[in-house]
Amino acid sequence: MLLGWALAAGGVGCATAAPAMPALELKVRQVDGADGGKAYRIDSGGTVAATRAAAWRVLTDYDHLADYVPDLKSARVLARDGDKVTVEQVGAARFFIFSREIRLVVLVHEQAPHTIDVSLIEGDLKAYRCSWELIPLDSGGTRVLYHADIEPGFYVPGLVGASLVRKDIARLMTAVLARMDRYR
Repeated sequence: MLLGWALAAGGVGCATAAPAMPALELKVRQVDGADGGKAYRIDSGGTVAATRAAAWRVLTDYDHLADYVPDLKSARVLARDGDKVTVEQVGAARFFIFSREIRLVVLVHEQAPHTIDVSLIEGDLKAYRCSWELIPLDSGGTRVLYHADIEPGFYVPGLVGASLVRKDIARLMTAVLARMDRYR
């Protein structure tokens, strides 16, 4: 997974039978980066049957992220200070037959129980900011929104870059939404 490991986490609670896969909306746009490089703006979302509390537990269980996020090798909490968490993540970026290890240290700002903001402290990206928003639904389920601005710190092929990012984010979101619905 190229970029998606920058935040999502393993589940907590009692597993239930997995429902049908939630529909996923995803928009990826290539934009100009800070110094003229390629950057990507991502807007994605889906609806899960899980409650907002269950979805929150999934997103904030940082040490278990690698249990289900594709191509994520490890994730661990380095420090916690109130609603701010420093997390290190190591994953793989894959381009056709090539693979590259990517390490990130991110600052996570939790605004329980609805918003998580993530920003890059250091790592193999030039820029990374994302947010997760959890919106409770009258049905008891949750609308899950993910927004990100990402600028790779390495070469991404121009003609296929947005397509590769779209594929990686689709894999991330599919895994996160499925995990949330396991822990309702």
